[in-house]
Amino acid sequence: MNKLTCIFPLLFLIPLLASCAEKKQVYIVYFGEHKGDKALHEIEEHHHSYLHSVKESEEEARASLLYSYKHSINGFAAELTPDEASKLEKLAEVVSVFKSHPRKYEAHTTRSWEFVGLEEEETDDIDARPLKNDVDDRFRVGRKFLRKAKHGDGIIVGVLDSGVWPESRSFSDKGMGPIPKSWKGICQTGVAFNSSHCNRKIIGARYYVKGYEKYFGAFNVTANKDFLSPRDPDGHGSHTASTAVGRRVYGASALGGFAMGSASGGAPLSRLAVYKACWAKPNEEKVGGNVCLQEDMLAAIDDAIADGVHVISISIGTTDPLPFQQDGIAIGALHAIKRNIVVAASAGNSGPKAGTLSNPAPWIITVGASTLDRAFVGGLALGNGYTVKTESITAFKMDKFAPLVYAANVVVPGIALNDSSQCLPNSLKPELVAGKVVLCLRGAGPRIGKGIEVKRAGGAGMILGNAPANGNEIPSDSHFVATAAVTPTVVEKILDYIKTDKNPMAFIKPGKTVYKYTAAPLMTGFSSRGPNVVDPNILKPDITAPGLNILAAWSGADSPSKVSIDQRVADFNIYTGTSMSCPHVSGAIALLKAIHPKWSSAAIRSALMTTAWMTNDEKKPIQDTNGLPANPFALGSGHFRPTKAANPGLVYDASYRAYLLYGCSVNFTDIDPTFKCPSKIPPGYNLNYPSIAIPNLNRTVTVKRTVTNVGIGNSTSTYVFNANPPSGVSVEAIPNVLVFDRIGQKQRFKIVIKPRTDLVLNATEKGQYQFGWFSWADRDHVVRSPIAVSLA
Repeated sequence: MNKLTCIFPLLFLIPLLASCAEKKQVYIVYFGEHKGDKALHEIEEHHHSYLHSVKESEEEARASLLYSYKHSINGFAAELTPDEASKLEKLAEVVSVFKSHPRKYEAHTTRSWEFVGLEEEETDDIDARPLKNDVDDRFRVGRKFLRKAKHGDGIIVGVLDSGVWPESRSFSDKGMGPIPKSWKGICQTGVAFNSSHCNRKIIGARYYVKGYEKYFGAFNVTANKDFLSPRDPDGHGSHTASTAVGRRVYGASALGGFAMGSASGGAPLSRLAVYKACWAKPNEEKVGGNVCLQEDMLAAIDDAIADGVHVISISIGTTDPLPFQQDGIAIGALHAIKRNIVVAASAGNSGPKAGTLSNPAPWIITVGASTLDRAFVGGLALGNGYTVKTESITAFKMDKFAPLVYAANVVVPGIALNDSSQCLPNSLKPELVAGKVVLCLRGAGPRIGKGIEVKRAGGAGMILGNAPANGNEIPSDSHFVATAAVTPTVVEKILDYIKTDKNPMAFIKPGKTVYKYTAAPLMTGFSSRGPNVVDPNILKPDITAPGLNILAAWSGADSPSKVSIDQRVADFNIYTGTSMSCPHVSGAIALLKAIHPKWSSAAIRSALMTTAWMTNDEKKPIQDTNGLPANPFALGSGHFRPTKAANPGLVYDASYRAYLLYGCSVNFTDIDPTFKCPSKIPPGYNLNYPSIAIPNLNRTVTVKRTVTNVGIGNSTSTYVFNANPPSGVSVEAIPNVLVFDRIGQKQRFKIVIKPRTDLVLNATEKGQYQFGWFSWADRDHVVRSPIAVSLA
């Protein structure tokens, strides 16, 4: 195994090092699982002995240590030179040595839970209010599901993020019972955060800053615009936590009334454990995102496992996934899985480009982002009589028509041609913009920054135009001028009007909240896509959930727009990204854990995946931003349906040792001293996963799977196979009928995938992925799995 790599930072605007010379940097030294039953101080001394072997003195060894991972994960983070790291990776027991890299969490809910059939009760007494006579069947099922799950009571969800704003009503502990006896965590105090900020809802809080300080220097509250404590400075952590487990808050809305309703997390009676490992970049606007260091995240996961969480939610990732043996989140998640802790993580916001998704390890539930059926509908009127519905949540309004200009025509000299339409900072010429509506295009720079530039230049309003890659998804931002966000088709009409009219004019109408506005869900363009570049034998993402324009709790220390000129304070904010979709799935996992406490992480993943929606609320295939049906590299198995997942019929289960065996196929080995790879390593696609991916198929491939009967109410059942094969291949099951006579019974089968000899592929088709599905169905269940195949 190549245990040591020298890779430069992936996502952040940090000066690249000139070389991998002798400059000290933070490395993580990973030993895998602990051997034997050692006390914590003995484990730390063991780590010190390794450090001392490459350092000149005991004092230098101890001074270089940042973290000793000693609960479930066995390893340490320390400042090392490349030569010292190279020596360590050659020592016995060391699995891998890798340099830490900053990872950026990406901006990667009143309506969203109702949209998936979980309409919340209006009282914390979940049995107090009978079902309404006029509620439809979907909500009847949803309420029954919530009652059965007791709204997640008894389940502890750990959120790895930027902290929490404890004063938010979403984190009230009113009416909640005692803290679970299994809880072993702490309430760590710090700046503007003391023990009183933890309660029966926020039962624990910690922060991790050692790695961050090694990269950026000693923490400074003013320069960092952050709190040296679990307190959330920018809203991201509070938003994700409240989406997963926030309490019900009546009359919640953003920016003066948008998305008005009763806000609630998916599992409002679950407990929250906060692990702050993401920090603001020094002296920068928060729009650019925060920094999460691998050594800090790994320490957070190690503590979360020891503290006794049941679910870990991670809305963090990179655009360039690392091999598993160098990926702190993947390593930490594998140790969590051994303790039957379910880990969900965001796929990332680098779509729609292929091969961009984060967190591709098969023991992580990887979540993409799709839309709701809610929109914030305003309007745009042009002087030629053309009108179109738009989207906007800005509080600023126009009172009359104003001249319309295209940004590229009103820039200052020296702006690059490809940037001229982008409304980047200081690019617009005030004397040409004052009092006018400016058409700005998406592409470079943050969306909110474009509105700031139009305001700086004196503009009366902004039309924010989608690029073709953005498709028809419209994220809503709290801009500083009247704003209309429009699709690429509308952009073309506006540009044509500006070119052909001597005096183009425009008027922007303010938005209002509208439900059932368009077919939903729709895949978002930003949601990162497969194939899985770390191992194409594992289909990713796993599932999709709402991630566009989600309303949830916010930090009182930051404005809705996250820029310094914005002095507004918001209790709730509308935010977009796979960071928002991930906690939806984490909340659903908490509910499923409450109903099925003995189910494994793999069983819960399988239940969510095999019961997911592939159609929208108009019973048509879920579309991608290009208007075509979305494929599994965008939406995985489909849009999550928590109520269906509670009774999936069959599950594809996988144990911790099954993941260790899978690791042998991707050179992720020597993790557990009790496990050794066999001489004949099975292919990665034989991991018992609820989907199938076969790259470069040029022969018949036989895929092995095992299903377990978990059907509720029917111990005896017969499942029949059905398939819709990817183009160019045939798919059959052996056997094609499975009979079960008891709950918990397992049945093995094989899926035989063959290239079709009657088809001749052209050069374009070769290597291109084709998609299909197979299913097992009895009279009560359809257990569906996606297939992705590329033909060699």
